[in-house]
This record gives sequence, structure tokens and C-alpha cells, in this order.
Amino acid sequence: MVKENYTYIKQQVEETAKACGRNPDDITLIAVSKTKPLSDIEELIEIGVNEFGENKVQELCDKYEHVSKPVHFHLIGHLQTNKVKYIVDKACLIHSVDSIKLAQMIQKEAAKKQIVAQILIEVNVAQEDSKFGLCTDEVVPFVKELSTYPNIHVNGLMTIAPFVENPEENRKYFRTLKQLSLDITSKNIDNIDMNVLSMGMTNDYKVAIEEGATMVRVGTAIFGARNYNI
Repeated sequence: MVKENYTYIKQQVEETAKACGRNPDDITLIAVSKTKPLSDIEELIEIGVNEFGENKVQELCDKYEHVSKPVHFHLIGHLQTNKVKYIVDKACLIHSVDSIKLAQMIQKEAAKKQIVAQILIEVNVAQEDSKFGLCTDEVVPFVKELSTYPNIHVNGLMTIAPFVENPEENRKYFRTLKQLSLDITSKNIDNIDMNVLSMGMTNDYKVAIEEGATMVRVGTAIFGARNYNI
């Protein structure tokens, strides 16, 4: 069923993009495989899927080491500073950078490995207490600081919208993130790109695409419900 689910969601992404006048090729569907076995990833690899999302550093590292062929693993969960050294050269993109302390550690570990870490800045647009991320008014100063880090490249912004029954309720948050990315682009800050907007999940990815998402993170609709007790 995993292959069929992915194919269906991919088709929905493409149809939604076309319906709002966007090129479907500009939108990356990330299959969020957190808590799911490697066998599910292998099934999707068989049909050419290359982009997977993981929440936990240990799980990403394990799958990275054992997957049958190289794929892109995105770290979409909260990243603790003491875990950076394990992940900095394995995640193709770290979606969840939200503090100077974390950025400094990524800079330090990336420099050690002589790589440039690709990151997104996590923004808590809805200002939920339970979520990580910067407030919208903190993002521009943060970006300016990160522009001076030689081993970090900012690719854009990420947000996790509230879980709601009606996805329309999240449209305003996606719109705010898109506008913030445009504002930052207009400032022409060195070493800063706003090419990526990572927003939208199983319940609201269509609305996110309509508001400018370039990456949507879909897990449950592809892999089924998660068992967090294992």
C-alpha cells in the first residue's frame, strides 16, 4: 500500500500545483518515514522516490547506514546541539534551525568535516507554545547573523502549522511565511537564499502548495498512522 499511497499523494500534489498555476516540478514531496521501518523506504525506492524525512537523529543515522542505495534524508525534527556532530554530513537539509546556539554548533561541526551544511530556519508562525521555532519578528536579525557563517547556507524557511480539522485555518500561517521569505529576499543578504518554503503536512499540504510551498512533508497519508509506543 505504501507505493500506491505515495503515487496518489504525488498525483494530488501535481494536480494542486497545476490548479493554482504552478509548475509541479517546483514542489518536492518529502515522504516522512519517521518511526517506520526501513522496508517501507525500500519499497518507495523501487519506484524512484529519493526524498525522505526523519525526526530523530539516531533513526536517520541508522537508516542512512543501512539503506540499499543513497537517498536524501531531511532532518525535520528538533535538533539538539549535542546531536549535531552525528547528523551534519548525513542530512541533505536540516529543516529545524531555530537558535544561534544551534547554528554555532552546526557551523563548528560542518567546518570540521569541511562541508557547507544546508539548512532552513524554523519559524513558529502560529506562536504555539508546544512548537519550536523563531517568532516572525526574530527571523531577519537571525538570518543576518547566519549570513556570516561560512559553513552554513540558509536555503529558506520552514514552519509546522497547527493540527486543525479544517486546513483553511492554516492558510494565513502559510501566507505569512511566504511573505516573510519575500521580505528577506528583497534585502539581498549575502549567503542567504529563500528558494525553499517547507510547509504543509498530510492534512494541509494542498493549502500550503496554493500559498507557495516548495516542499511538503507528508507521512501519515503515505505510510499510515504511527505507533509512538514502540
